[in-house]
Amino acid sequence: MSETNKSARSVGGKNNPTDEAEQERINALPPDLKLDYRGFSCGTLSEPVPSYIKADCETVEKGANNSWLVFGRDRPGPRTSGYGGRGDTQAGAIDIVVGRMGWKARSFGSPASVGKKGPKIWTDPDFTKDAARIYISQKTDVDSNFGLAKGKVGEVKSKSAIALKADGIRIVAREGIKLVTRTDRNNSQGGEVTSANGIDLLATNNDEELQPIPKGRNLTEALERLAEHISKLNGVVDSFIMYQDAFNKAVTHHTHYGPAKIIETPPVGFIWETTVSLPVQSSGIKTSIDLLSQDKRSLMSHKINLATYKKKYLSPEGKKYINSRYNNTT
Repeated sequence: MSETNKSARSVGGKNNPTDEAEQERINALPPDLKLDYRGFSCGTLSEPVPSYIKADCETVEKGANNSWLVFGRDRPGPRTSGYGGRGDTQAGAIDIVVGRMGWKARSFGSPASVGKKGPKIWTDPDFTKDAARIYISQKTDVDSNFGLAKGKVGEVKSKSAIALKADGIRIVAREGIKLVTRTDRNNSQGGEVTSANGIDLLATNNDEELQPIPKGRNLTEALERLAEHISKLNGVVDSFIMYQDAFNKAVTHHTHYGPAKIIETPPVGFIWETTVSLPVQSSGIKTSIDLLSQDKRSLMSHKINLATYKKKYLSPEGKKYINSRYNNTT
């Protein structure tokens, strides 16, 4: 490799605004070397990469384009952070990172004078600014380290965890994906797993409106049963209308035959008290019996059925509760 080519591949990054002299040198290169520098066809590309503040316990593998693999102990920030910073044992960690400092990545700070490099930029792990990360730790406080809402599942403290963070995460399976909880009786620290935690889906990292996820088959069955109850109530109302209609017709078309008793009612004058209308009397008695024996009894049964329905489908203790007892979403 020529000295010119070596120079082209070792200079500061093209997008580093603090290194104008290096940029001028790149612009002065022959076209073929300049093309090589810019990294087309995944060729060699020099770009701003901050320097990593390495802890004594860490083994660091560094790629050419701000990609890192760090073997060490739990460390979410400075060397004093996490269980590694506390000096705990059984806190091994693997940190896979690309894009330290994210879009603000720089190799050097502002130079004191034109034509000179500024001071090196040094950085610790930054779970907020770094572009993408897979963090694996034997013992960590993963929720607080990543600023996650507590939710119904709660926070993991002093336990093993794996966290993935990036602008977008896709989990792709050709044959299926399972999210499974509570597979073992003991956790990684040897403690007994007593809680039955489920899965929280927290959009915008907000758990204020966290609700149980409905269970499809139970919800379908509950809606079908509710439709049946409504249909039965419709039948009760329909029979009531029929009984009432028959009575209304008897009242509407009734007449009285026979002598009338004249009653003096000052100051109005006189009224006539007629005899009882036998058809209306008969219809009224029948209507009362039908309403009490049919509709009233049906309504009492309907009320009991609704109470049973609510307990079975809408109560967390119900056999066919429509919501998941463990899994929640916003």
